[in-house]
Amino acid sequence: MSDRAIESDLVVLTADKNMKFAIQGLLNRPESLGIRPVSSVFYIHPESDPGCLLRADVFLRPFINRFARTIVMFDREGCGREKHTRENLEEEVASSLSRSGWGDRASVIVIDPELENWVFSDSPEVDIAIGWAGRNPSLRSWLEVQGFLMAGQVKPPRPKEAMEAALRHVRRPRSSSIYAQLADRVGLGRCTDRAFLKLKKRLRSWFPA
Repeated sequence: MSDRAIESDLVVLTADKNMKFAIQGLLNRPESLGIRPVSSVFYIHPESDPGCLLRADVFLRPFINRFARTIVMFDREGCGREKHTRENLEEEVASSLSRSGWGDRASVIVIDPELENWVFSDSPEVDIAIGWAGRNPSLRSWLEVQGFLMAGQVKPPRPKEAMEAALRHVRRPRSSSIYAQLADRVGLGRCTDRAFLKLKKRLRSWFPA
C-alpha cells in the first residue's frame, strides 16, 4: 500500500444507519476518545448484519489501497449466527478481511446482542434523548415495572425491545438522530459494553492523540 494513495484515515462499514450515526457521533469527539481527529468515510451494507458478517471482505476490497484502516460493525442479534459468540464472529470476519488484503489494518466490532446495548447507562442524557426527562417514574423505574430491567441490572437483557417500548410510551418515533445525540453527549466512560470498550481501545491504538 502506498501512503500517497491514501484518501482518508478510516472507512467504516456498518449494518445500518443507526450504527453509522453512533460512530460518527463518537468520532466527532476525538478529545473525549483520547485520539487525534480522524478523517473517515462511512458505508452501510445493503444486506445489513448478515452482509457485514458474510461479505464485508468483498464490499471493502475496492478500498484497500485508498484507506489506512477499516472498521466493520454489526449486531450479533440478527446476523444469522446467533449461536456463535461475539468473539468468534469478530475473528471470522477479521480473518476474511486480512486474507483479502487488509492485513492487520481491519477491526471488527460485533455488538452483543445489539446496538441498543450502548444506549442504556446511568447518564441523564439517556432520558433526554429518549424524551423521558422530567417524567415520573424515572426511565429505569419504569423499565423495571415493565419487566425489561431487573433491580440491580445496569442494562436490559433485551435492550432493543426496551428502547422501543420506552419510545412508544412517550410517543417518540425511533430515529437515527437519537443515537447521534447519545454518542455526542453521554460520557464515554459510562458505557461498559465490551464491544464499545474494544472500539475505544482500537481507535486509541490506531490514532493516538
